[in-house]
Amino acid sequence: MVSLEKNDRVMLARQLPLKSVALILAGGRGTRLKDLTNKRAKPAVHFGGKFRIIDFALSNCLNSGIRRIGVITQYQSHTLVQHIQRGWSLFSEEMNEFVDLLPAQQRMQGENWYRGTADAVTQNLDIIRRYKAEYVVILAGDHIYKQDYSRMLIDHVEKGARCTVACMPVPINEATAFGVMAVDESDKIIDFVEKPANPPAMPGDDSKALASMGIYVF
Repeated sequence: MVSLEKNDRVMLARQLPLKSVALILAGGRGTRLKDLTNKRAKPAVHFGGKFRIIDFALSNCLNSGIRRIGVITQYQSHTLVQHIQRGWSLFSEEMNEFVDLLPAQQRMQGENWYRGTADAVTQNLDIIRRYKAEYVVILAGDHIYKQDYSRMLIDHVEKGARCTVACMPVPINEATAFGVMAVDESDKIIDFVEKPANPPAMPGDDSKALASMGIYVF
């Protein structure tokens, strides 16, 4: 663990996002939205008029200082691709800023469709390596929230972590619907259970559990 002074944190808040690339997972169908996702991916569903759900993750990246972004697409991606091309063309290629679209594609090994979020990242490892980023931030493209990812990057560096996972407290009786983490007193993850029947409680509060937000830093 590295102890950081306030000035160090301010400097890192500016520097770390520039050394990072964000991957937004935007290939989900969103079956529970029914008619809203019959002809578009869940991240492309309209929100508040002209905006789309994916704009939350993209705006969070921009406001956090991350200006190298890959968007992994699959299901009914046309309207999503169209929205990104028309609405997010503000990045400067000369400054190595971009939003890359990463559709599912057939490769030499024979893979085609992504078989889940981990597989979507795995199939794009060759592209991720070409970005030559020191840190990779994995995000969901269908979540509605506001977050400064630079703070998460600072925590990742300060603790010397191999992986950092964003989480939020939820009532323990509702935690069976989420991926839940068990952590020790230093917030180190000691177990990760998907939709557990008996969720582990968070330290210091037996009434709550720590649910994964689907946001990761590597």
